[in-house]
Amino acid sequence: MNIVSTGSTKTKNWFFGLIMLVMVLVCDQLSKYWILNIFDLPEKRSVEILPFLNFTMVWNKAITFGMLGDALGQYAPIIFAVVAFSIAVGLFVWMIRASKRCVVLSLGAIIGGAVGNIIDRVRFGAVVDFIHLHVSGWSWYVFNIADSAIVCGVGVLLIDAFFRKDSKH
Repeated sequence: MNIVSTGSTKTKNWFFGLIMLVMVLVCDQLSKYWILNIFDLPEKRSVEILPFLNFTMVWNKAITFGMLGDALGQYAPIIFAVVAFSIAVGLFVWMIRASKRCVVLSLGAIIGGAVGNIIDRVRFGAVVDFIHLHVSGWSWYVFNIADSAIVCGVGVLLIDAFFRKDSKH
């Protein structure tokens, strides 16, 4: 017999989502602080860490993959921040209402990443990107911890949606 009500389970899951959000946000902001102020990557520009990993300083004034970077002019950082904040609020409402822990954690990661990048746009007018993976002439775009959390969170949500074993589709 299950004595825990659905509301209680949702509250517990929501709490785990909030913890994930805070963890992603703190890790993202600490890494950016370290890159900018201690490692001084803006001065060094690019540093090889491993044969397939560089820390490369990029101020991303655009959306994902550099889209719309110059299209909105000087207002781009504000517009992107407002849009991202609106989406984050919607995702937060979804997170509070969700009952599956993997969905709640994924949403927490996505929101934490979005808020981390919003903070950058408000503070610097651009997102601090610095992780550059490359191998055998192939190079991925330069990203940060917030971007990784967003991509991983979306990936888990997609896997959950495709492999869900309930009748609600």
